[in-house]
Formats: sequence, C-alpha cells, structure tokens
Amino acid sequence: MNPKEYFSLKFENDELIFLDQTKLPLEEVYYITDDYERIAEAIEKLEIRGAPLIGVAAAYALTLTMKDVNSELIDNLFYKSFNRLKNTRPTAVNLFFALNEMKEVFDVSKKNKNIYNSLLKKAIQIHNDDIKKCDLIGQNGLKIFNKKSTVLTHCNTGKLATGGEGTAFNVIKQAYKTGLINFVYADETRPLLQGSRLTSFELEKEGIPFALQIDSSAASLFRSGKIDLVITGADRIAANGDTANKVGTYNLAVLCSYHKVPFYIAAPTTTIDKNIKSGEEIEIEYRKSEELFNINGHKIIPNKFKTYTPAFDITTSKLIKGIITEEKVYEYPYNFNNE
Repeated sequence: MNPKEYFSLKFENDELIFLDQTKLPLEEVYYITDDYERIAEAIEKLEIRGAPLIGVAAAYALTLTMKDVNSELIDNLFYKSFNRLKNTRPTAVNLFFALNEMKEVFDVSKKNKNIYNSLLKKAIQIHNDDIKKCDLIGQNGLKIFNKKSTVLTHCNTGKLATGGEGTAFNVIKQAYKTGLINFVYADETRPLLQGSRLTSFELEKEGIPFALQIDSSAASLFRSGKIDLVITGADRIAANGDTANKVGTYNLAVLCSYHKVPFYIAAPTTTIDKNIKSGEEIEIEYRKSEELFNINGHKIIPNKFKTYTPAFDITTSKLIKGIITEEKVYEYPYNFNNE
C-alpha cells in the first residue's frame, strides 16, 4: 500500500475490512471480520466512527448476518442483529437510515430466498451513494469561499468518517486544491482527540498546511482575526436546521456569531431527520467516564471524580450560516420539511 493510501472500510470476499481508528495516528491497523457483533463493538468503541460511515458499516453488518444462515432462523437472527446495531450509537441518524433501508430489503427478499445477495446489493448501494454525496458536498462547498481563507474545523469529517472522501473535510480538501485555502486550524477535540489523532492524520496525508490546537484556544484565534470561516460536520440535523455535532461545536458557533465569522455545516441529506422538529428532540449520547480518566490506556486522573460526558452538543440553526449538502448549500432560515 502506498504510504498515502488508506481507507476506512471496504467489503471484500464476503468480509468487512476496517481500519481501527482508535490506534491512529501511531498505527494503521486493519481488521477483517464477517461477524456483525464484532462490527457492533467496533462502532461502540469508535474503531469505526463518523455518522455516514457508521451507517455504511451497519449495512454491511446486517448483510453478514445472513451469510450461510439456516433459513428457519432468518427472522430471529436478522432482528437480533438489527436491534444490536440500532443500540450502538443513539445520536447519528445515518445509522437508523441505513438500518431501515436494509430492513425493507430484508422483508422483500426473504420471500424469494435470495436474502444475502439482495442485502449485499443494497449495502453496496448505500456505500456508493455516500461516496457520490461526499463528492458533491466537496464541490458545492466551494461556493462558500469568496477569498483565499484560513479555516477552523472541529472533530473529524474526512475519509475516516464517511464512505467517501468526507463532508466538511472534503470541502476543505477541494478548496485547498483550487487555491481557496491558506491554512487550516484543527481542534484536538477532547476527550477522544479525534482532531489531533484523525484530522491531523488526514490533513498530513493530503499535504494541507495546518496547525493542531487545544479546543479552548479557538477563542484567541477569533480575537486576533485569524479565522475566516468555520466548517464542521453533523451527526443529526433537525427539520428547522438545529444541528447535533461533536461536543464543542456549539462553542465555535457562538464565537463565530460574536466575531461575525461565517459558521457552516457540511453533511449529506441522510443526516437531516425531518421527523424531528428541533434540536430539543435529539437524543444526546453520553460516553463513559473512563474516557476522561484515561488517555490511550494511561490513567491521568482518579476515577473518584464525578464527570459530565456528552458526546455531542446542539447548535441552534440561527447560528449556522449555511448547511452544505450534496444537493446545494441551504441558508438560514431552514425548513427542511418544506424542501
């Protein structure tokens, strides 16, 4: 493999190959499995992460459930794996979109006994569809630039978070290629350091000039006028445009509002949950306290302390200048139920 080549996951020879993102950037370790339980664990442990990628992985996991299965057990096994995967991560809507798409195929294909091939075809379609959406998001995102800019981003939104080239990261990548970006600041993204471990890994791979910073230093960059725009991804977008993304995103949106810097979200339309009117209805996942107590397996504070550990926060739609999708760049005010 070329040193610059990497992938988040792929399906080959009736098995899923995925990159363990918890070991990055120090090690690039790939695992091979045909066990849906192993994939579910990988999603929970953030070995596989990123809203679109979770959906793709879950689709392949459900497919593998029907590999060499006794026909008398198909319903029990499918719904056992369906419910197991559904409960891995509660906030990212792409997971539930993919699972429901696969369920529809299962309900039809079990009647003609061609279940595995039908599910695999659908999983590949979901994967390929995300690849196309990422490409279009990257192109549509170029419209938000009116000069060569310095950009700040939070968490990871690249190839490691999607089935394709990324959402917010792909906007950054395409803008850099076309001479629209000078420099990128990447938040470290506590507590699991997706920015310092993953975004920096991808920025370096792409040859994009960047600096890594602690999350709380972002305000000083705004105060000194060094940031032209902020762009992040999203895990769920309500019908009114309220957005759930990695905790710390709301901080940036407030800073942007105060300093009159445009704040953008980049996400596929599958991230928009039209069944939810506002961010008040979005379920926020809470992580285990151990993720604050430890870094890379090394204890840094005692377990006796109380913790507050939301994985996501909600950014109010009025703070979002635009939402970049594969269709177009939507602008505030948002009403996705009428689109």
